[in-house]
Amino acid sequence: MPKAYWIARVDVHDQETYKKYVEANGAAFAKYKAKFLARGGKSEVLEAPGRARNVVIEFASMEDALACYHSPEYTAAKVFRQQASTGEFILVEGL
Repeated sequence: MPKAYWIARVDVHDQETYKKYVEANGAAFAKYKAKFLARGGKSEVLEAPGRARNVVIEFASMEDALACYHSPEYTAAKVFRQQASTGEFILVEGL
């Protein structure tokens, strides 16, 4: 079964509220055994507009990634992210 990846490109405009998102999302990520591969580190835009923060999270499967996103734990955390930032948030199945 192929792994799956959340890819988020985000500009944070409210750091205090975004901190609440980071604190709240841990329960969902632990429950679904998410693994952070990139989390806001150094990046360089090679094409198109960029975002200040880029995150890649690995899941064992597309089913686990979707279950995490729709879980009560992540649904509660997501409210803080949506209040504090703008960006793109996608799910990609691996090879």
